[in-house]
Parts: sequence; C-alpha cells; structure tokens
Amino acid sequence: MNEPCSEGNLRLDNQVCFALYSASNAMGRAYQPMLKALDLTYLQYIVMMVLWEDQSINIKQLGKKMHLDSGTLTPLVKRLETKGYVTRTRSAEDERVRIVTVTEQGNALKEQAKSIPEEMMCMAKMNADALMRLKRDCEELLANLSR
Repeated sequence: MNEPCSEGNLRLDNQVCFALYSASNAMGRAYQPMLKALDLTYLQYIVMMVLWEDQSINIKQLGKKMHLDSGTLTPLVKRLETKGYVTRTRSAEDERVRIVTVTEQGNALKEQAKSIPEEMMCMAKMNADALMRLKRDCEELLANLSR
C-alpha cells in the first residue's frame, strides 16, 4: 500500500523545479545588460554560439542542439537575419531544408561576446569546478526527463 504524500512534498521551499526555475530567471536577468550591448536576446545569443562553432547548420539540427522546436526557432532566426547576423538559404540537396549560416557581421559579434562567459562566472561567485558540476547535473536531469 502506498503511503500518502507528506505535506512537506508540497512546500515551495522543497521544490527542485522552483529552484531551477528561479536560478534560470536570475541568470537570464544577469545576461540581459551584456546581451543588450550586442542587440541580442538570450535565445538569439545561444543561436549565435552554435553558429560561431559550426558556421552553418540546418534548422532541424539547430533545434536539436537548442532543445527547441522549429516553431520557436524560426522567428528567432528570422530576427537574426533581419539584423544581418545570419542568412537563411535552402539546401542544394533538399529544398525543404533551411540552412542557417553566420554572416561576417554575425562573426564580428563573437569578438564582442568573448568576455560574457567570464563575466557570468564572476557574477555567479562559484568556481569553475562547481559550475561544471552544476552543468553536468542539469544535463543529467534533462536527459532523464527527456526519456
């Protein structure tokens, strides 16, 4: 027979999800001033980080890396294209596939963004090992919840 849930299970202070949600919101707010200088939102910044690494990627692969569906991703990429940071083209092999490529102007942003990770680490007031443990724990939780 199952025991009834303890009332403590419903206390907000005991919720891992709320701690993650609150930390994520605080992190987004911390990024805001730095990204404003680049004229990027946080999600646009993530798109640009993928493109700085890969230079060119199809929308489906980009969505997989970012854990976003194309309905969320397409407007993000369109706004980046309007700003001149990326181009969208059709694949030569399959015209249904959209390829996103970083532009010269988009690559120039990379130089301006180089200090952001270090600034965030200073703001977090946690050492690199603690932050990497936190990252691994979040990735494990994501993998477990995605199954």
